[in-house]
Amino acid sequence: MDRLDAFKLIAAQAQRGELSFPTNVDATLKLQRALNNPELHADAAARLVQAEPLLAARTVAIANSVTYNRSGKAVTTVRAAVQLIGFRVLQALAAAVIVRQLDSKITDPKLRAKADQLWKHSAHVAALSQLIARRISKVDPETALFAGIVHEIGGFYLLSRASEFPGLLDGEPEEWIEYGESAIGRGVLAKLGVPAPVMEAIEAMWVGLRALPPETLGDTLMLADDLAPLDSPLHVRAGATTRQSAVTVDFVIGEGSLADILQEAKDEVASLTAALF
Repeated sequence: MDRLDAFKLIAAQAQRGELSFPTNVDATLKLQRALNNPELHADAAARLVQAEPLLAARTVAIANSVTYNRSGKAVTTVRAAVQLIGFRVLQALAAAVIVRQLDSKITDPKLRAKADQLWKHSAHVAALSQLIARRISKVDPETALFAGIVHEIGGFYLLSRASEFPGLLDGEPEEWIEYGESAIGRGVLAKLGVPAPVMEAIEAMWVGLRALPPETLGDTLMLADDLAPLDSPLHVRAGATTRQSAVTVDFVIGEGSLADILQEAKDEVASLTAALF
């Protein structure tokens, strides 16, 4: 089977909801649905998180990041971390665990390296999206964080299936964009129950048109993607600036500029990105 036929097959399966997930993903999806229950108490949420070691570690790490821990007092328990960051961030972290679980069965060194680079790229985009939302576009920062975490989920799913189709990642990046990215991405995002505003923002990213300064969640996500110091290993999205020119993107916002904001929040973004790693 050639790579285009493989893309089309995987995309058709994704659109029908026929997704091949590792078993631990199903368990985390159940946990994520439990966290979406508006009647869930913080103590009960903490117990659920403690049952998933990776999520527990990420929750405590995020709670100790500069973004969420302004006091500087160390958070050492899951319960305290859940109370500090809130359920919205916790749901984003559950999505981060799912993303990482998708590539848990990858053993090929080249695919493993691509998956690791894709996650580092996603973590940078998530941290930058949260900052841009809070300081510039004024969209919900927790939604922006979530969108940054899942914006490349179709790519993670592709990498998790790549060993089944030799040569799948050979050829031009444009073929993945045209035949796989959106079709596979929509299927996986639907399986995760991603909210409509996040779906719309990621769809806007696939189209590649944005406003500067950013106004919408889609604009926020695209600017964060441009500014991320590490590209996706699968492709550079349509309409993106080059890495060299991305660092020159600037505009005046209020009494400052994008460059000023990025410089002021450099440690904050680095702390949040590291917590997501």
